This record gives sequence, C-alpha cells and structure tokens, in this order.
Amino acid sequence: MKKTALFLATAIVAVGCATADKSAPKNKINQEEVMARMSLEDKAHFVIGTGMAGFSGNDAVIGATRSLVPGAAGTTYPLDSLGIPAIVLADGPAGLRIDATREGDSATYYCTHFPIGTLLASTWNTQLVEAVGQAIGEEVKAYGADVLLAPALNIMRNPLCGRNFEYYSEDPVVAGKTAAAYITGVQKNDVGTSIKHFAANNQETNRMNNDARISQRALREIYLKGFEIAIKESEPWTVMTSYNYINGVYSSESKDLVQTILRDEWGYKGTVMTDWFGGKDGARQMWAGNDMLQPGKQEQFDSIVAGVKSGKLAEADLDRSVQRTLSLVEKSPRFQGYQYTNKPDLKAHAEVTRQSAAEGMVLMKNNGILPLESSKLNVALYGNTSYDFIAGGTGSGNVNHAYVVSLLDGLKNGGYTVSDELKNAYATYADDCKKAIEAEIEAASKKDPKNAMLLRFMPRPLPAEKLFSVDELTKQAEASDVAVITLGRISGEFVDRKVSDFNLSPSERKLIEQVCEVYHKANKQVVVLLNIGGVIETASWKDLPDAILCAWQAGQEGGNSVVDVLSGRQSPSGKFTMTWPVNFADVYSSKNFPIDQDPRIDMMNQGQKSTNVRNVDYTDYEEDVYVGYRYFDSFDVPVSYPFGFGLSYTTFDYADASCTADDDAITVKVTIKNTGAHEGKEVVELYVSAPDNKTNNKPVKELKAYGKTKSLKPGESDTLTLRVKTADLASFDEAASAWVVAEGEYQLLVGASSQDIKATLTAKVKAQQTKVNDVMKPQTQLHLLKR
Repeated sequence: MKKTALFLATAIVAVGCATADKSAPKNKINQEEVMARMSLEDKAHFVIGTGMAGFSGNDAVIGATRSLVPGAAGTTYPLDSLGIPAIVLADGPAGLRIDATREGDSATYYCTHFPIGTLLASTWNTQLVEAVGQAIGEEVKAYGADVLLAPALNIMRNPLCGRNFEYYSEDPVVAGKTAAAYITGVQKNDVGTSIKHFAANNQETNRMNNDARISQRALREIYLKGFEIAIKESEPWTVMTSYNYINGVYSSESKDLVQTILRDEWGYKGTVMTDWFGGKDGARQMWAGNDMLQPGKQEQFDSIVAGVKSGKLAEADLDRSVQRTLSLVEKSPRFQGYQYTNKPDLKAHAEVTRQSAAEGMVLMKNNGILPLESSKLNVALYGNTSYDFIAGGTGSGNVNHAYVVSLLDGLKNGGYTVSDELKNAYATYADDCKKAIEAEIEAASKKDPKNAMLLRFMPRPLPAEKLFSVDELTKQAEASDVAVITLGRISGEFVDRKVSDFNLSPSERKLIEQVCEVYHKANKQVVVLLNIGGVIETASWKDLPDAILCAWQAGQEGGNSVVDVLSGRQSPSGKFTMTWPVNFADVYSSKNFPIDQDPRIDMMNQGQKSTNVRNVDYTDYEEDVYVGYRYFDSFDVPVSYPFGFGLSYTTFDYADASCTADDDAITVKVTIKNTGAHEGKEVVELYVSAPDNKTNNKPVKELKAYGKTKSLKPGESDTLTLRVKTADLASFDEAASAWVVAEGEYQLLVGASSQDIKATLTAKVKAQQTKVNDVMKPQTQLHLLKR
C-alpha cells in the first residue's frame, strides 16, 4: 500500500477536503488523468478480475496475483503504477465467507453465520433485516473486504430450486423490500453490495447454459420487479448478472437487460459485474454494459483487445466500464485508506443472529403444547439434525463460522433435561453414517476428478433417520415429558433438490408415525421441528404431531433461537413468504422444471450448448405470471399452508380498517389488538384485486404492501399505515409495451395471509399508462397459462 499512498499526493489521485456530504469519498481518483495514462491492454486488464483459480481468492486467473483476504471470491485488477489498488469481493449472503485460518498465522478469522435469506424474509420486518445487514457489513469492513456479493433475491419459482435458501420469496414485493433493507444495512458501513442474480436464475440444473424462456409480462411483473424495487430504494454499489440465457441471450451479454432496462429505465448508476465465470464473449459483455468480468478468463481479455482493434467493440464502451469500475474502487474502504482491524464484534453479532432467527421462525401448528413454559421438563430428542443442526446452505452462501449451537445444546442452555441415552445412541449412529458418506464422496471425486473441487462445495446427503423399536420408544416415553422430532434438509447451490427431498423419506415418515403413536398412548405430546432451507411436503402427516415449528436454517445460534421460541422467551411472529403445496405436482411450474436431472456442474462449460433437452437446456415458463399464490389462489388449488401464513402464541383482532386515495397513492390504515394472553407481533398483508382481473387475465389478488406491529402486550393495540402507489397497481401490457393501470374500483384486501382476509376496502382509481422499451421478447412461442 506504500505505492498507493505515494500516488495519493499526485495529480492522478487528488485528496479532497472535508465537505458537508459525509457520504462523499474523501480520497478522489482523477479519472480523466488515469484514463489518459492507460493503454488498451491496461483497460482490458482492469475490467477483468484477478481471483479465483482453484477457488482461492489469491491466485490470479490472468494478470497480477495479490494476497489480500484469503478465501475471498476475488479482487479487481490493481494498477499500482497509477495508484489504483485491487479491492476485495467476498461472498455472502448469510455472512461473510472468507478463510477462517491462514497459513503461518495462529489467529482465526471466523465470521458470524446469520440466518439464511428465506428465514430473514419470513420475519416480514425490514428494520430487523437492515440491522442484520449492518452487522454483516461491519464484519465485511473489519476483515478488509470491500464488496459483499449479496443479497440474492431471485424468485422462488419452484420449491426444488437448489438456491431457494438464499432467496426471499415467490413474491417480488417481499423479495424487493427485504433485499433493499439488507443492502441499506450493509452499505451503512461504507462497503458495497452486489445484488444478484440478474435475472431469472431460478434453477441450478445446467445453470451456465439454460435458456429461461419467459414472456415480457412475466419478466417485468415477476422476475425483474424485485430487482427494480431494491435498486431504486437502496442503490447497491454493484449488480451481478446471472449465468443463464433469457429468451436466447446470455444475461451478461444482453444490452436490453443491462443497459436499456437497468440503466435507462431504472436509472441505475453503479457497476455491473458478471457472476463467477459467467459469459463467454468478453467484447460482447462489455458492449452490453457489463463493467467487470469475474473472476477473469484469458479468452475474455483477448476478446476485448481484439474487439477494440477490429471495431467490434467501441473503445468508448470499454472506457465507460473502466470509469464505472474506477468509481467503485474510489468508494471502497481499501482505497479510502481504512485500517481494517480483523476484529469484528462477534459476540454482539451472535446476539443479532440469535434474535433475528427467532423472529423468522414460523409456527405451523399448535394444539396448546407450546410454549414449553416450564424449563423443568424432560425432553426426548429425536432426529439426526437435532444433534447436528444445519446452520445454512453450502456453496458460495456458506460461512466459515466458529460453532453451531445444536438443538441439544440449546435445550440444555434453556434449562431443559435431555435424554443422555438418546444422545449417546445418536452419537454412535452419526459416526457410522459420516464414515459411509465420506467414503461415497471420495469415490465420486475419484470417478470425476475434474469436478472434485466442486463436490466439496455441494450439499452432502443426509443419512436415513435412526429408528427405534416400540419397546425402546415406550421406555423413552415413560422417562420423558415431551418428544421433539427434528427433520432436516441440506441446501446448496450447483444442484436442484429432488422430489424425494421434497417428500418425507420412509425413515422420516416411520419415525414420526411411531413416536406420535407411542407418546400419545402415554398421554405425552410431540413437537416436530423443521430445520430446512425450502418447502417440504406436510399435508400427509401434519395431523400427527401436536405442534410444528418451521425453524428454517437459523445460523450459528440456531439451537438457542429455537429454544427461545419453544420456551416462549420470544413469541413466534414469522410468516411464510411462499406457498406450501399439498403435492409437488400441484405447483404449475413442476411441468417445466428439471425433475431429478443431471445437474451438469462443470463450471467451465459456459457456451457448450450441444443438446436441446427440455427443462435442462431450455425451460419454458408456461405458468407466466401465475407464480406461487398467484396461481393457487386464482385457480382455487388447495394448499397445505398458504402464502403469508403463520401462527402466534397469542391472537389478534383487526379493526377500524379504512382507506383514502388520491391520484398518486392509496393509503390503508388498520388497528391490530393483541386479544390473547401472550405478548406478540402481527404481520399485516395488503393485497389488491384489480377490477379487470377476470377479463384481462390477472391474478385474483397480488400483494402490494405489508407491515409489522411492534411487540404488543395483551390488550395493547397498534395502528399500521400501508401505502400503495397508484403506479404500482399497473400490469404490463405487451402489445402496448406499457405499464397500464386499469380504471375502476379496486379491492384492498387486508389479510393475515393470502387466504385469511380480515377486511375488504374499495378505492376508485383513474387510468394510467407508462410506456417502456419493447425489449427481451421470447424467440419461441410459449403456451402460457390463462384464467
């Protein structure tokens, strides 16, 4: 950094004086002079990163090698002679992902593992999400990273998408608002975020080559809307393009997406980067508006240089990307001379993750057993993951954390007594299963050495559940007050889930059936806990236990967070941001999703599209705008749990609902009163039903706003105000290439879920139309679902 500091005093980099704008960077780059000193080769290098050969953040793919933050995903290219340092890009979104240990260094660099994105969204509490983001950003800055590669907010199009655990919702309003809060929190630390994956990254199978074929309307209303909300509300430093094609064009090579929509229509001013190894033609990516290609390939460098020399790529386009990347570097802590400490407040952040995780857990069923208010209970703990709790997903969404609190440890910390006999039985069983699984992975690595490194990032299979005889269960029931069964699911990128992962396994089903039967005969009750990253089948067994709590994957304090809810220390207030179908086949997109297909995980096969396999090489989004509750509620398809569902330990009354409207917005007010015996919070959801929803093929209702009360004591009330802009009532008219608000009387539905409407209001709205660019049309005919 000495050379960089030297150049801060030159004309290349000017040191600015303090100004009233505290957000403005103190140290400035004289871009005009820097650009004048750069050769074509310098420019081409600068827009290509220097990380990630061998999945290390230190080894250059091309250009210079810099050891900055071991384990980071990559860096930008340094121009030392011009005083431009490399800045560090590191994975998220459940916490910073860097190496916890370093060669020749006795110190440790653990990061806090926060709850997965799905759990955070399930809080419906943007203030809480912002606080989590701020804590994550503190660790990013303390450990010397500059940009966090998060959040991920692609739509949960199908329950089996492998990365749903990182995503927020099937609904773009929830996804966009949650992402905006996360970004705002992280960037309060003067570090950046990279909102991803732009756009339509809704399956992992053949993700480098899959063509997502989507109508313009579904793109605009569903798959781009969340990005639009988050980008306009929080201004992320960077946007990351996705791996897939959209309507025949790589997203990273789509000028319609990156320039016309993102920049021209939405007004985005930041830097755009590719996903790691995304795209193939460097010159075309620059032309499209990608400013930085990560982690960098020699062929991209060659393509850019050759493109400028041949005239295929205008040097002005390259210059534009260089300038945007310079602006990114200028804002970074590293360029601003921040002296990172490597000592974030991990203890304080553990409290943040513990509290936030508890608020996002969803109480699915309760026959009066919860909360377990007496800590003097003897608990019989069943299920492999009760003892080996799953903190989060694998792959780039993983975090190198110092510990994970299991449910066993959480119960003990809460003062409960847990059966040692069961604990010892599970410990022996787990050791045997672990050896068998490791042997399988080693054999798979030898069989396919090319992808051996990737296999260690992929989700590990879980063993079958340990089963007990009726006599063993009877004896355990006699010695216990209550049984808790944990069902676990591994989440991770590279592969989509299988249908068998959605359904209960034979051993899981038998465990629930036998434990419930034996314990109920002994007049003892059973709680089922779901330690999962995505939706599973519940309709066939949910009548058996006395209570069900969806704990999701709650981060490193998971066991403590669960016990905070089970004990009543914190009342559950989470609600589902996705629909839980009765059967997997009930999801309309199941007709167009890769079911148990070869994932094709080779990271370097971008552009190797040699077959035309349906749902692998291309996927037709035939459900169109009818994603999630928009489909189930519009077509009256029964569900196991509706969108927005979640119980509490108390009850709430909705009263005095009213609305006012003007030309710009509709404002709805409603008073929520706690009418039960426990303290708690309530999420209020505002849906809108358009007057022309039947005649113009629109969903019967769509979420437009939501809010959450403060924590209400019994008898206490809170009045929420929810506001919907009139422009946000628009649907996309493909023929007119316009957002159109139909004139007429709209229904405002105030609900506790999409199927539990508490009050219906009406407002008259005048017609509006906003023209946009006619871009990103499907290149093949799609057979779209219509009402």
